[in-house]
Amino acid sequence: MPDNKKIKVLFRHRSMEMGGVEKVVLSMLNHLDRQKFDLTVCLNMNQGELRNEIPSHVRKVYLTEGKEDLSKNALIKKLQLAKRRLKLKRSETNPKISDKVLQETYDVEIAPTYSVFAPVLNSGNRNSKKIGWFHSDITVPKFKPLIPAVLKQIPQFDYFIFGSQQTKDILVETYPDLKLPENQVILNAIPIDEIRQKAQAFKPNFPDKPVFASVARLHTRKGFHKLMDAHARLIKDGFDHHIVIIGDGEERENLKKQAEKLGVTGSFEFLGSLINPYPYVKNADFYILPSESEGWPLIIADTLILQKPIIATNVGGVPEMIIHKENGYLINYETNEMYEAMKLFLTDRPLVSNIEENLKDIDRQFDNQKIFDAVEEIIIKLSKK
Repeated sequence: MPDNKKIKVLFRHRSMEMGGVEKVVLSMLNHLDRQKFDLTVCLNMNQGELRNEIPSHVRKVYLTEGKEDLSKNALIKKLQLAKRRLKLKRSETNPKISDKVLQETYDVEIAPTYSVFAPVLNSGNRNSKKIGWFHSDITVPKFKPLIPAVLKQIPQFDYFIFGSQQTKDILVETYPDLKLPENQVILNAIPIDEIRQKAQAFKPNFPDKPVFASVARLHTRKGFHKLMDAHARLIKDGFDHHIVIIGDGEERENLKKQAEKLGVTGSFEFLGSLINPYPYVKNADFYILPSESEGWPLIIADTLILQKPIIATNVGGVPEMIIHKENGYLINYETNEMYEAMKLFLTDRPLVSNIEENLKDIDRQFDNQKIFDAVEEIIIKLSKK
């Protein structure tokens, strides 16, 4: 297929900090057929650990510099941040700012998360087809202020993709009168071989005791404050273990203060954001996800691929991946349930062994090519309308 016959596709996104949506974007950029599609990604900020992971055949542009490129001088940096905020605010309502950077028109424009619904829908290219992608649980209290705008935006898309069945079901049940565009549930692709290869990169120096790992941004809804309370209780009750948290975010300082108050700074370890968390997941004894809310968390799928026993809150798309007591252990978002589940993993070897045995055939649960084919079919179909 000659270059001028390729379908021109634009992905819009905020930035490339380590996260599930960012991995979905990278997955699509790496695997959509480059013979069929001419791909561009436009970032609001050229920022984040994954900003250099965008494949070389994909054109990358951005509206503003990332924090990594700002001045080290505090005063100058403050001015740069103020200027950046102003430009990004203006770009929300003025598509000419993006048009000046892009200097191209596209057949299909994709918003991989609700935070970029507005830039895609307000695109200066009125003829492009617009795809919205939604991974969020609208019942989460912190999402409530965003709901009016999101409900107004969803019907404006030409096609809508849900990241999990649960995400769609809750939206439809809560807002039955919402006029959904043509839509489909498409789960996130899992790069099985890549994950296993990265997990072999090195062996972490863990203490000689059971280790729980968790990977997430340090936000309140990720539940690490509750996990730490459960951890401190377990230590106090004589169940020795260690927890490593991989990720960064605005809750880091609050969590560190909590660890000092509880006296667990040595056993509740913060490793920061890492480009390759998989060796820690693979070499830990267990994985725990204590979130208040999730969509379809990629890290759970990644951890299943690494055949690691998981404790996870029964939220979002998690129960679409984990069957209780078969390939993992589901709990409610409560400190006491975290305590009891962790205690069980530390003491009930037959339960853990049964989960480990069931994880040996986990690859059959994931079909990446089916996922890429579904997205390609949607893009091709829209481009012909």
